[in-house]
Parts: sequence; structure tokens; C-alpha cells
Amino acid sequence: MEPVGKLIIIGGGIDTGSFTENEFTEQIDKNLNFFERGILKRIIDESLNGKESRIEIIPTASRIPDVVGKEYSKAFHHLGADNVDVLEIKSRENCQDKKVLARIKDANVIFFTGGDQLRLTSIIGGTAVHDAILEKYQNENFLYVGTSAGAACASRNMIYQGSSKEALLKGEVKITGGLGLINDVAIDTHFVKRGRIGRLFQAVVSNPKIIGLGLGEDTGLLIKSGDQMEALGSGLVILVDGRSIKDTNITDISLGEPISIENLVVHVMSMGDTYNLKGNKFKINKK
Repeated sequence: MEPVGKLIIIGGGIDTGSFTENEFTEQIDKNLNFFERGILKRIIDESLNGKESRIEIIPTASRIPDVVGKEYSKAFHHLGADNVDVLEIKSRENCQDKKVLARIKDANVIFFTGGDQLRLTSIIGGTAVHDAILEKYQNENFLYVGTSAGAACASRNMIYQGSSKEALLKGEVKITGGLGLINDVAIDTHFVKRGRIGRLFQAVVSNPKIIGLGLGEDTGLLIKSGDQMEALGSGLVILVDGRSIKDTNITDISLGEPISIENLVVHVMSMGDTYNLKGNKFKINKK
């Protein structure tokens, strides 16, 4: 059954021109450079009630939730969306709170910020909040948005650890269960700046049914009907398709040894390009 809801997953920001965990500036106009190129405005446009949509920002993944939540709230207000609040969820106990659940159920948009995706899934996974989000996504005109950690945890298969430099050594990349809004993909973020393509290669060669989605900084994907994808923002999305792999040594080598892969397919998407997951159809936006 195709979900009624939509996803916007974002690769995270760079140090200048967007929000990061490490560096903030009071110059909101400068901070909105990449959002104004399509992502934040597109979130508002894709939501059920536009600027009137009820938006809940959830900074659970962040080490500095108070700062991050306020920054994103200011960003939405700057673009005219004023029905925005920060919903703090700091424990699994919070996820059973009736007031928290009521706010989730009333929301048109849920926005998960960056931070640590394992922190996010360990607090929210399997709770009433998780169930409510899945139900809304499946049955309502609802928009799930995640940046960085919030994007990485959207899929059923979640990458949560792995050195970029050693990502093609067997066992270096760690995968666990995510929130499960989209199947048959693995999502990695901060993809270009942190050189994470090897992490996706190992994730895909371990399970060639899944498509690897590498989201660059200042870049996102809008996903409709569970499989219709459109690239947003100023950077690149890398798609890694393992379904045509001819051979690999991954089952023959020991942990820590280099992986060999024959015939791994890679696509590169930029703003406006589209890809159909089920049909494996890629269309370049030639403007």
C-alpha cells in the first residue's frame, strides 16, 4: 500500500550558509542561503496548509536541542510560517505522554533535526510516538522532514557508524533498524564533505536489494508515494544501485580486509532530477 504522506530528507548543512551543530550566527538571512534555494520553502509548499500548517520541530537527536530547535523555528518564521513549535522529547517516557502524542497527531509537518541518529531511534523507536508518526505517514497528507540524523533514521536500514577512510574494510560500517518510513534504501548524510561514499558501497554490497542514497550538504530529496524522488537544494544526491553486481569477495574475506565489488552502478542527481525507485527510472532535469 502506497503511503499518503511524503518525506523530505536533507543531507545536513555546511558551516557557512546553513545550520550546523557547531556553529551558529545571528545573521538569519545568511543562514537561510540554501533553504531559500528550495528546501525550507519547499517544505512549507508541500505541507497540507502551506504557511498555516502546524509544524513541530523535534531536536531529540541533538546535543544542543534548545539551540537547534530555536534556530529552525526562527527559520520557518522568517519565511512566513508562524504555526511552529519545538517539541522536546528527551526520554522514552516522554513518548508515552498524552500531551506529546496529541501534538504529534495534530501536526501537519514533523521536522527531526540533526545530531545522533542512534540517540533518536533509541529514544523514539517502538514507542507510541513512533507508531503515531508511521500511522500519519501511511494514512494522511502528512510531511515527515529530517535533516542529517533525522534523514538517516527515516529508512528501515539505518547507517549509524563507520569511518569514512576505512569504509570499504569489511565490518567497518554498522547498520541497525531505523524508523522505517521507507523500505529498500539506506540513507547517508553529509555525504560530500565527509567523503562517505564507501559507507554506502558497503551497505549496498551487503544487501544488494537496497538502494543507497547519499545526500550532500545543502541537498535533499522529496519522496512521494514511497518511491517517487526529486532532488532539492544546491548540491548532489548520489544513488548506489547494487542490483547489477556481478561479483564480490565480501563473504570470502575476514573482518577488516578490503572489499572488492564488480559492476556497482552509481547515479548522480542534482536539483530537479527525478528517480523512480520501483521502476528504476532516472530523469535528468535539463531545464
